This record gives sequence, structure tokens and C-alpha cells, in this order.
Amino acid sequence: MSVNLSRTAVTRKTVIETEFGVVAAQHRLAAQAGADVLAAGGDAVDAAIATSFAIGVLEPWMSGPAGGGALMLWRADTGAAQGLNYGMRAPAALDPTDYPLSGKGVAGDLFPWDEVVDNRNVQGATAVAVPGLVDGMGQLHARFGKLPWADLLAPAIAFAREGLLIDWYAALVIASTTRELAKDPDAAALFLEDGQWPRTSGWTALADQRLDQSRMADSLSRIALHGAREMYDGELGASMAADIRAKGGCLSHDDLRAYHARFCAPLSFDYRGARLHTMPGLTAGPTFRRALDLMARRDLGQAPGAAAFTAYADGLSGAYAERLANMGDTGETEAHAGCTTHFSVVDRQGNMVSQTQTLLSVFGARVVSPSTGLVMNNGVMWFDPVPGRPNSLGPGKACLMNVCPILGEADGARFAFGASGGRKIVSAMVQMASFVADFGMDMEACFHHPRIDVSGGETVVADETLPAGVIEALAATHPLCTARRGPFPYAFACPAGVMRKAGINTGCTEIMSPWGDAICEDPEGNP
Repeated sequence: MSVNLSRTAVTRKTVIETEFGVVAAQHRLAAQAGADVLAAGGDAVDAAIATSFAIGVLEPWMSGPAGGGALMLWRADTGAAQGLNYGMRAPAALDPTDYPLSGKGVAGDLFPWDEVVDNRNVQGATAVAVPGLVDGMGQLHARFGKLPWADLLAPAIAFAREGLLIDWYAALVIASTTRELAKDPDAAALFLEDGQWPRTSGWTALADQRLDQSRMADSLSRIALHGAREMYDGELGASMAADIRAKGGCLSHDDLRAYHARFCAPLSFDYRGARLHTMPGLTAGPTFRRALDLMARRDLGQAPGAAAFTAYADGLSGAYAERLANMGDTGETEAHAGCTTHFSVVDRQGNMVSQTQTLLSVFGARVVSPSTGLVMNNGVMWFDPVPGRPNSLGPGKACLMNVCPILGEADGARFAFGASGGRKIVSAMVQMASFVADFGMDMEACFHHPRIDVSGGETVVADETLPAGVIEALAATHPLCTARRGPFPYAFACPAGVMRKAGINTGCTEIMSPWGDAICEDPEGNP
């Protein structure tokens, strides 16, 4: 982290407490859209769908209709959890030989895969996988939605018609990826000035520069009018597939027609008296469970100190080693089953949604479909380009995602947590679940407490504000570096969550996220 950053600044977020519904999301306006749906009579599912589409417009580099993900759902009336996997898949025409290794060592993006020639698995149309988000939201609405489908897309359409405001944070994110965005004419036209310069906000002026998201608004309007399958069976899907093929990718309309998200039984287990539910299959859910299983054998002490954090580091290291060695779509695990955004919802009845969605890398494949205005995912990067491994590249395979939305119950509190941050996600979820289950933390304490990150490598990254004794204990057992929490880049995952205890709902987001907020449903019931 930068040595230029202040060491005396203190950042905190207020945790609201209410008997009404709460939406916690990485963009305040998306959370507001979901809270407005709750006020209009929708439940947590309706709010999640509205938030999902809205945040895809407001954070177009993190997620969107051309992305994928997974969610966990709690229904208060049945007292049951279930999952919905709307992850991406490799196109049927994908040929692993089109992704030859460069022999130059490890690639420089989210995963330590061997580098592929021209980064074809990371950048451009050749990195695009079959998206799942829109079908997932359509299936969620068909089974549980209360409000009309078109009403839930209306906030996202309105945001797209207005265009995303380029403030300092948006300008910073765009600037971080300008070189890659400039390689695609349609991405450059959307995000850059003159095809090469990042759009920026004024240094001292009150600038009102906005992205032109009108084509995205048109596409969302078609989905609102014709339903979710318009993205797959209809003209919108045909146009998107044709755009990607024209740019050299292998996504086809048949790939889209064949895609269907899947409801699934949760991966549920007990941990020290708590009951936890997460996603099974090709997600970070099994890794989350394995890390907690390893930690359950350890004495964590009475507070999150040296004993707890060394147990976190050991448990995560062991679980990640098993994940990278064994997980992948081999044709056997499928039956069970970056840059990202997460939001959580609880309504006044106690229904909950913990939802993670992603384009994978920031700006996904850094490719825009000109017919639809959508930023495309780079889900092909989820596969290991080295052949012969469980997660190696292959046609039609499901992607091994890092998403880890969780539900939990401990000491009378029910919570729905998740995070963005690629491989950093599972580290955050393990620690935050432990904070609640082992140490009885409420939302404020849980979200403000410093954490470590263990993402599959040998080095443990520790928040430098952890007590000296914790850092010394970690350094004695693991290679260690320290980092500071900041708004950009994120050294740790970026969580969002809600909690319900004794009829009171609370919510919070990552304290360093400049856009993230938890928004309460209007107590007067005004949409």
C-alpha cells in the first residue's frame, strides 16, 4: 500500500437498526432501489432482483447482465435455505488449443495461472463465457417474486437512461484499466475520451460528466418487456452472440439457448454451535466449510487475538491448497451443483438474500457488445490453461467460481454475508462468520474489525492495525506482509451484509468502500 496515505485518518460507517427491511450494497443508489422495492410491497427476493440489475448499471466494471454468480436465499416461512447458481459456462465451441501457453511464467491478472499467448483467456472476445445472471434472476422471480418483473427492472433502466456519473472513484477505476479498454473500440467509446484517455471528474469543479449507457437501457427495456429469456432465446441474445463472434470469440446463440441457472440444496453444516449455509459445487462454499472444519479443532481464545488469527491462517492455507489441487468441473461435481459485487437483503418478515455477481476481472473481458451496450465477462479466465487438471479449459464446462455468499445463525442472530474480491472472498467470510459465531460480534464490530487475507499463496497479508502480538504470532508461522485498508486498491475483500436479531434488522458494507451503503426501507412505506 502507498506510503503516501495518512496514518491518522479514521474511517467508520454507521450501522442502522430498524424493524423494517435493509439492503446493503456496494453502491448506495442500488441499495436505495432495493429498499424502494421493499417499501412498495416487495419482499427480499424482489429487492434483490432490482438491486442486481441496478448495480450492474451503476458498477458496470464489476457486474452486469453479461455476468454470472450465485446467491443464498432464506425463507422465513419455511425456515429453509436454498441456493441458486447462475454461474458462467465455457462456450461449446471453445477449443483449449486456441489458448497456448506463452512459456513466460505466471500471468498477471487475478489468478496465478500460467500465462497464455496474448492473454486470450483474460482479454478480448476469446475470454467471454456464457453469462448466467439474467436467467438466474428470471428463475428467482418466477418462483418467489411478488412484484411485476418490469417494475423490478425500472430503476436500472432509469439509471442507464441518465448515465453513470463520473465522480473521482469512477474516474480512478476507469483510469486503472485504460490501456486494456482502449483495445476494444466499443469499450473505448463507452468509457474513454478520444479512444485513449480515461473519463475524469473535475479536480475542483462540480463536473457532471456521465457515461452514455443508452444502448444498455434499450437492452434492459427489452428484457423488462419480453422476460429474462430474451437474453438467451430472443433477438437480444442473437445480437450479443453475433457481436462476440465478430470480435473473434466463440460464444454462440445456441450456447445462450442451452443455458439455465440451477436451484440447489445448500451446503449446510454446524460450527461451534452455529448453523451455516453456503453454496455447494464449483464455488468457494466447500473451501469455506473446509477452513472452518480445520479451525474447529483449535482453541481460538476468548477474543480474536493471536490464537484466533493463527488458526484462521492455518485453516485457510490448508483449505485453499485442497481447493486448487482438486476442484473443477470434471463431469462429476456438476450434478451437485475479481472483480465482483455483493449485496445482502433482509425484509421485515425476516426473508434474506445473500447475492454475489461478477464479470470476473475489472471490466470483465474489456469488451463491449455494440448491439446491446453490455460489458462482457471474461469467465474463461476461471479455467486453468494447463491441460490435464480438474479445472483445465474445456468446452461447455462450468466455471469454478470464487463466490461465497453465506447465511448463518448463531446465538439468536441470523445473518447474510458475502463479499467481492476474487480469491480474497473466502478469507473474509471465514473470519466474519467466526467473529459472529465464536465471539458474538454484532454488525458494527464485525465489519470494523481488521482481518487477514490468505488467498492460496504462501504469504499471509495482515491488516497493519491488528495488535502487534497478532502480527508477531502470524510472522512466526507464515511468510507475512502487512497492508492497510484503503478505498483503492483493496488489499482485502469488500464485504456487505445484513443481520436480524430479536426482530431488529441491521446492515453494513465495507467501511472503506466510498460508494457502499446499507439503506433502510422507508418506515412510511413510500416507494
